[in-house]
Amino acid sequence: MKRYLFPICLLLNACSNLPPAIKNPPLFDLSYTQAIQKIADYKDAPVRWGGIIIDVENEQNFSLVQVLSYPLEGDGEPDADQQSVGRFIIKSPEFLDPAVYTKDAKITVAGTLSGDIERSIGKKVIRLPLVSASTIYLWPVYAYSNYYNGFGYGYDPYYGGYPYYWGNYYWPTSSPFMRGPLRYR
Repeated sequence: MKRYLFPICLLLNACSNLPPAIKNPPLFDLSYTQAIQKIADYKDAPVRWGGIIIDVENEQNFSLVQVLSYPLEGDGEPDADQQSVGRFIIKSPEFLDPAVYTKDAKITVAGTLSGDIERSIGKKVIRLPLVSASTIYLWPVYAYSNYYNGFGYGYDPYYGGYPYYWGNYYWPTSSPFMRGPLRYR
């Protein structure tokens, strides 16, 4: 049993494709709310923040990504079910394609707090924290389906509603496909 433990651990570790800077928070994990209060005091502090992309602007030598900030989960993924804490700007020396870094995509950045930058939102001009990125991770979008082909779980559009399949018959339902209280196969 012991001889299989090491290869299994290696295999599970190989499945993890998160960069270490995203997966592991910095030693002093500076939160967005701490930084926004005194940005000048935390200049050049390491941060790991994330959220939902609002806008991408590409300049000649760098890209700016405006992000709606959310608290991070343990693995560094933004938790969009919580309340947003504000906005910040990511500055990347690389070109970030707006077709890839689309609006409403989840993103996490590891880097240093470089100060703040002025941005206009509507007719209001505000100062937002600026993070110089060392690592950027765009979270993949997973599509969940609630369709299970009528084999006992979830919604099956062919039989309408929720006629769960158990063995050789369907539970009673008000579906137009079923006649009588029970339909046998």
